[in-house]
This record gives sequence, structure tokens and C-alpha cells, in this order.
Amino acid sequence: MDTGSGRAADQHDRIRVRGARENNLRDVDVDLPKRRLTVFTGVSGSGKSSLVFGTVAAESQRMINETYSAFVQGFMPSTGRPDVDLLDGLTTAIVVDQERIGADPRSTVGTVTDANAVLRVLFSRLGSPHIGGPNAFSFNLATVTAGGAITVHKGKDASAQRVSFNRLGGMCAECEGRGTVTDIDLTQLFDETRSLAQGAITIPGYGTDGWNVRMFAESGYVDKDTPIRDFTEQERHDFLYREPTKRKIAGINMTYEGLVVRVRRSFLQKDREAMQPHIRAFVDRAMTFTACPSCGGTRLNDVARSSKIDGKSIADVCAMQISDLSMWLRRLDRPSVGPLLDGLRSLVDSFVEIGLGYLSLDRPTGTLSGGEGQRVKMVKHLGSSLSDVTYVFDEPSTGLHPHDIERLDGLLLRLRDKGNTVLVVEHKPEVIAIADHVVDLGPGAGTAGGTICFEGSVDELRASDTVTGRHLDDRVVPKPQVRRPTGALEIRGASQHNLQDVDVDVPTGVLTVVTGVAGSGKSTLVHGSLSGRDDVVAIDQSAIRGSRRSNPATYTGLLEPVRKAFAKANGVKPALFSPNSEGACPACNGAGVVYTDLGMMAGVSATCVECDGRRFDQSVLQYRLGGKDISEVLALSVTQAERFFGADDSRVPAAHAVLLRLADVGLGYLTIGQPLTTLSGGERQRLKLATRLGEPGGVIVLDEPTTGLHLADVEQLLGLLDRMVDSGRTVVVIEHHQAVMAHADWIIDLGPGAGHDGGRVVFEGTPAELIAARTTLTGQHLAEYVGGA
Repeated sequence: MDTGSGRAADQHDRIRVRGARENNLRDVDVDLPKRRLTVFTGVSGSGKSSLVFGTVAAESQRMINETYSAFVQGFMPSTGRPDVDLLDGLTTAIVVDQERIGADPRSTVGTVTDANAVLRVLFSRLGSPHIGGPNAFSFNLATVTAGGAITVHKGKDASAQRVSFNRLGGMCAECEGRGTVTDIDLTQLFDETRSLAQGAITIPGYGTDGWNVRMFAESGYVDKDTPIRDFTEQERHDFLYREPTKRKIAGINMTYEGLVVRVRRSFLQKDREAMQPHIRAFVDRAMTFTACPSCGGTRLNDVARSSKIDGKSIADVCAMQISDLSMWLRRLDRPSVGPLLDGLRSLVDSFVEIGLGYLSLDRPTGTLSGGEGQRVKMVKHLGSSLSDVTYVFDEPSTGLHPHDIERLDGLLLRLRDKGNTVLVVEHKPEVIAIADHVVDLGPGAGTAGGTICFEGSVDELRASDTVTGRHLDDRVVPKPQVRRPTGALEIRGASQHNLQDVDVDVPTGVLTVVTGVAGSGKSTLVHGSLSGRDDVVAIDQSAIRGSRRSNPATYTGLLEPVRKAFAKANGVKPALFSPNSEGACPACNGAGVVYTDLGMMAGVSATCVECDGRRFDQSVLQYRLGGKDISEVLALSVTQAERFFGADDSRVPAAHAVLLRLADVGLGYLTIGQPLTTLSGGERQRLKLATRLGEPGGVIVLDEPTTGLHLADVEQLLGLLDRMVDSGRTVVVIEHHQAVMAHADWIIDLGPGAGHDGGRVVFEGTPAELIAARTTLTGQHLAEYVGGA
């Protein structure tokens, strides 16, 4: 039925949000135009992600899941309805976030984008000699051969028949499709001068009183009081290499296995990138990872590598730089598989278009940065025929050089122009500039944020008096006088990955920025040549790991001196002041909330009525320090806690030092007891930075510290970098942000392109010299940036 303004369906041109209260949102009401590009801005922690991901996208995906049968829903992740009064006009949401792609050892760029699946079909059709179907080219499938007798019943007769089964897989048998083999340094596993009872095993988690050690000590194979060097040959074999054997140990039926066998199973079959830092450090010490000698690191067996198209095997094709692969596919003219080739060419071209042409399909996903991972996910959607869906992006410019951001802007606009709604959480002015509509949240972070400060066009935002509006045109100009180096860290002959025998001196005692387009070799140069050295503290982009029970106080080590101070002041045990130990509320086990599992429906969490969400047993809350109980202390913000632990009656110097570092990196508003799971990406990055700054080291390496930072926070970061240098440290920053480049004392620019077109130092000097020369892409963009000052 028509209305005065056309058809009724045409009036649904907005996504309406009313009364959103997720996390720190304060009854937010907002209308988002459909089929437009909307950018959400605001300081880190202001509520952008809570509104876009936690409310709009979460409800869209929840409602889609509810269209499936109850049986199917039982196999899907269940999420509760967001805390919002009304959500109207939603469309199907496709979320492209910065969560790391699963770091399974067998996961590669080719497998997660289905490029490998298409290539396997291509080689099964065109490969010469023909060896079999697509499975014959898969490094995840082993070759299986089986045979035996079966009994066939027909009517009243039964006859025995011999049958055989063969499946040809492409997996290399020696490395099991991982591409690498490992060897173990036994000196890193145990101290042979000690006995098991004296703590000979030096592996993390193998304490003398733990079950891991008791299994060996009480197995009967070895004497726990004999030093390992005095074991007989048989005892040494049983201790290190015995295959899994059923054994009754300490009255319990257990599976005994040699230490080396156990370590291989426990550590080597897991992806290194997914390990906790202390476990990863042990693995790096004890294990040597080398390319599999059987398959040469290709993961594929000899048969799979023998079949070729135009002289190239599937391993050769997957190892090619994707931009070169694109040209190789263009030269293939095979009408019999025309549609297959067209689809593969389109997929590969999307990689190049999005700025990932420097990758290869055999690149493990665990080695991708957050920004690279997000763009790999984008590849899937660029060729999509879908329209009228909502694409949600989380800072897609992360890890991108200004040159690459220009291409990203074009891709976002292309998605919009196909009739889609595009929602982007972003801080970079270059991305904000292309928005049709801007929503600015704030005015502050945490409890000081959660409200809509501005809605409108980019020009209206620039004229507004919001924090984002005031800083949108901020420009940092090069310093008139740069610091003079005190020496140099020499890098000679760096040739890892795409580096081309690089020789460079990194000056000490100054702020050095290493820059270049994405894929030019920055991280490879710095982390590969500097991070492993003595006196170097490297803070990379690896994700913070922690559950709902983890919070800034536990992550930074702040809680330990606080617990001891409470215990000393009250004459009791420190364990009472941990919600994860003896002091936990018995009703909720220290979680503060009680979870009710509703099976296939979303679970429900409710504040614990016994402790009222404070997480501690009532008996613990009678103990006080400086007039506050432990739950009240954990409810303080960093700024409040810094004042509290600096006061005379509650002074805890160790806690005060940690809090000063947290305030230094701009986290003064953060509540020290709030779960890590509620922190934004930028907050987690800075939390890690504050924690690592307390470690001794004369050289600090930072990998894109502006990730997740608002324009207003970048100024504070520059002040922090200056204070670190002025205190006598050398600071090396891998960065794309022009403000950090302009503020540097020295710039090392890599390029000129990405992949095999990069890997060379194209400029060394001061920011002013880089701007004056304009001989590199970085120089051109930095000159353009400073010219707007």
C-alpha cells in the first residue's frame, strides 16, 4: 500500500537505537542512515565498540541465529540480547574485526580464504602427471591404505570377500603437514646434576610437588633420589623416551610417557604464537624449528609436488608472492576450467587491491598482524554479490601506511556503493574524511564516556567543540632541534623474509621511527635483529590473554603488593585478599556474578546476591587499609588509586610505581578491578605497554603504539616517548602515524614497495630531511601531512 511519501518499505532507511546501555553506554539514542558510510569516533574507551559491536552487530547476529532450528542453535555460540530498549531497521551484519585468525599450525592465508581449495581442484584437473582428485594436493590429509576381509550376507548365504581402501593425500609424512620439524635441547629440560626430588626438571609447570613430576618420581622406572646423570641406560631411556604406558602411580591408573615424548605432545603440537609468553620463552630456548628436510617446508609429499601446471607445482604456486601469482594466473589459458580460473583470479586480485599482494598463500596465519588479519577477512567480502547488508569494521587502517589507507578508503566506498551499510570504528583522519555520517562518543573514557557528543557530517564535526572535532586537524611539525645520538646499534646482513642483505645503524639515546609501506620489512628488521638482544625490551602486538577473572590489578602485578599490605596491616594471610583464592565469595567463587546455563538458549548472568558483586567473602571485607576494604580499593580508578597508595596511612610504594606507569600511558580513568574482557583494543595495548615499561632495559622497541589511540591521546603518547628518551633510554618505534614520524629524531624508511619490491633501506635521516627530499612514499605523505599544519 502506498503512503504519501511512496511505498511504506522505502521509509525504513535508518537503523534506530534507543536506550543502549551495554558496558559504559548511558541510555544512548542514535539513528544510523542505511546504505551510507558511518564512522564512529571518540577517545579510546568512550563506548564506540560497545555501541557498534556489542549492540548493533551483536543483536543482528543473535536474531539471525534464532532463525535456525533449536537443534542447530545448540551447536552455535549463544549470546544474550544486548542491554538496549529498542533496535529497529537492522540488516544482516557481517563483522570484520581485529580478532586474530586462528593460529593453528596448519592454517595458512590460502586455507582461510579458500584459495587453496580452488587451487587443489585446478591442479586435479590440469596437473601433469594426473595423480588424483583434490585431496591428493591437501597437506591436511594423509595418505591412507587399508585392506582386509569382510563378510557379505545375501539371503541365507554369507561369503567372505577381500576389500582394500586407498586415499591419496598430499600431507608430508615426516612433518605431518606442518612444514617444520623440531629438535629438543635436553639441557633446557632438566639439570642432570640433580635428582627428581631436588627439582631436576626445569620445564614450566613441573614443580617438585606437582603431578607432572610425581608421575616420574613414583613410576618405578627411576629412583627419585638419584641424580639424572647417574641413571642407567635403561633408566635414562624410560625417563626420556618411553612410549605411553598404562601404569598405577600413587594408587591412580595413569598413562606414563617419557619426558621428551610428553614435551613433544604438550608443546610441539601447539602453535607457538598461541602460547603464553613464559611458555613461548621456554619453547624458544628448548626447541629448534627447522624446515622439514623431506618436503623443504612445503608441507606436501613428493607425489603432490610432482604434478605440475606450466612447470609449477602447487607448492611453487602457494610460495609465490600473491602479486606474482596474479600475473601467472593471467597467463593460463585453459577454456576447460574457465569459470574456476575466473573465480581464482578475482580472489587473488582482491589481495592485491587491498594491499596484501606481498603475502604468499603459504604464509601461516599465526604470523599475520592484527591489521593484516582483518584485511585477509575483508578479501572474502570484496567480490560478494550481497547488497543491503551491514559491514562492521574495527579500525581497518591499523597497520597501514598512509599510501595504503588511500586504497582502503576506495574499498570501503565500493562496499557502500553496492548498496550496503558500512559502519567503521576509526581514529585516523584520512578515514574519517570519507564518511557520509559521523557519530562521536565521549566526552571522556570509561565512566566519563558513553554518551553521543556529536552526529553529523565531517565538516560539521570539524566545526564542533568536541574532543575529536578540536583535534581533527592537529598536525605535529618536526622539532627544530633533534637529539644527537650517543652511539649506534649495528644491524649487518639482515636477510630474513624479504630483507635484502640490509646494513643499517640504529642510533642510541634518541627516538628512532622505522617506517615504510605495509609489507616492506619493518617488523622483520626490528624484531628479527634487535628484539633478541640483551638489554632490549620489545613490546609487540600480541594479544593480552586473560579471562573475566583477570583485571589490570592482576595483569600488571599491582595486586600482589596490595594483598601483602592488607595482610600486614591486619595480621592475616595475603591469600584472603584474592577473589581467586581463599578470600573468594563461596556463592559465586569470586566471580561476582552467577551464571545460569540455559542449554541451547543464551546463558544468563546475575549479580551475586551474597557478595553484591564484590567477589569477596563477607569476613574478608572487615579488614581495612587506609579506611577502605579490598573491594573498595579494586573499585578505584587508576588516578584515585595512585592518590590512595601515595597517602601516608595507606602508602604502598610498589603499587604506587605501577599506578604511575598506568597513568603515564593515559589509563588514569580505568578501574583497576574491571575484567580485562571489557577493555578495548587500545586500552589493552597501553596496559601491556605500562607493564613492560617496568622491566629493566636500555632499549625499548614499540610496535605501532598508536593502535587504538584517539588523536587527543597521540599527543600524550609523544610526551611519554620523550620522557623515556630523556631518562636515558633508546626508543625504537615501528610506526605509520605521521605525528610520530614528524616527532622523531631519526627515521629509517624501508621500501620502496612491499614483499620482494621492499626489504631495502630507502632513507635514513631526520624528519626534516625526509620531507625536504620527498624521494619516498613516506616522504611524500609526511610532507603533505606537515603542509596542512
